[in-house]
Amino acid sequence: MTNLKVHAPAPADLDGDLASLRGDCARMARHWAAPEKITSRPVSPSLILGVTVPATSARLLEAMPDYGN
Repeated sequence: MTNLKVHAPAPADLDGDLASLRGDCARMARHWAAPEKITSRPVSPSLILGVTVPATSARLLEAMPDYGN
């Protein structure tokens, strides 16, 4: 039987501080590439199905000038 041991390249510091967290993020940043540009297209309201909004939320949005008027 083969004994497979898995070792993390940098052990997690569960009691670390903000500097430790920033260092972990800096080491991982090179592994994640951001897309060049994300463009979203408008969706026809007829394609939006199954969305339910509670009455209290609908009244709240209706009272907001940006959404209700």
